[in-house]
Amino acid sequence: MLTQEQQIFEQIKKASNILITFKKAWSVDAVASALALFLFLRKLDKQVEVAAEEYNLSKAFSFLRGYTEIKYQLDNLRRFIISLDVTNTKVSQIKYQQEKNKLNFIISPKDGWFTESDISSGASGFKYDLIIAVDTTDLESLGKIYDNDTEFFYQTPIINIDHISSNEAFGQINYIELTAVSTTEIIFSLFESYSRDLIDENIATCLLAGMIAETKSFKTNNVTPRALLIASQLMTLGGRREEIVNHLYRSKSLNVLKLWGRVLARLRSSLENKLVWSTITTADFQKTASSEKDLIDVIDELIISLPQAKITAIIYESETSANPEQPNKTSSLLLYAIKNIDAMSLLKEFNPAGTKSLAKAIINAPIEQAEKIVIAALEDKLNKLPL
Repeated sequence: MLTQEQQIFEQIKKASNILITFKKAWSVDAVASALALFLFLRKLDKQVEVAAEEYNLSKAFSFLRGYTEIKYQLDNLRRFIISLDVTNTKVSQIKYQQEKNKLNFIISPKDGWFTESDISSGASGFKYDLIIAVDTTDLESLGKIYDNDTEFFYQTPIINIDHISSNEAFGQINYIELTAVSTTEIIFSLFESYSRDLIDENIATCLLAGMIAETKSFKTNNVTPRALLIASQLMTLGGRREEIVNHLYRSKSLNVLKLWGRVLARLRSSLENKLVWSTITTADFQKTASSEKDLIDVIDELIISLPQAKITAIIYESETSANPEQPNKTSSLLLYAIKNIDAMSLLKEFNPAGTKSLAKAIINAPIEQAEKIVIAALEDKLNKLPL
């Protein structure tokens, strides 16, 4: 009986054109996993492409080799074919011309004539004959890549690779390792089962980047001896640790650092520091010349600095409320949850968007009132969980 690794490479061997994709809420682990696969499969002379819904923070991942190859939509997924039966009449010449909103094909027969019954049309098969989804819990997480072409995902074999327990096992092959710290750790094992010699320094850097990002540079409590061993092996294979750390943790702008200071000044906690939160006003964004997108970097810093925290929240005013005489009546919330807690479930009554680890919600209240509402709701739910 074939192992899962062997089953995966059997599918890859049979495939003529492979699509690698990942969730619309890009993460370093997702992007690094996809690019590592892309670079590895190119070495096997496979036709392979990477596509994911465009993400406004995607430039943060541009240091990874192969980043510029990522497409934001599935182009020419199927072709429209017009067929002409030439059994009884041969073709002398074919031309085409566009006339307003019509494209006319002009076919000159050698002898005889064509009739309407000689003409047929239809769609070709899909461009890709295998999908590999990485670090993606369900198909809906792919966003527009899935929503625009759902039939393609239902009719094409899928290899699903992930390390999250909430993964819905939507693939024909589901390679899910819950003890792995990252999806890139799983992919390293996959590559190693085939041929470690094909892992060059660029592939090793992608794999190491995913592991470093998921463990906040090996500071989280899910780090295992195996993860440390694999990281060491990837560095031996040429993984550029300094480059990764510089891009992920040493490239914060002065504006982000100023915003970080304001978050720290209002930092509060409860439940023996298992719940940590802070608030940010519109004035804070303005005085630090920062914006909402910078809060992701701030949350990362909080996660690294407060490993005992299970839930990290930032409640902030909308940046559109610049007039102090017209205070904002709504607030926003970013919530990060550790691996075994579902952020989306914790915020269910607030109609959140995002993922199980990082969710966002709109609270219909000014920031002071929103803070009380959110923290009371979180404390109530967390008290019922075995933290």
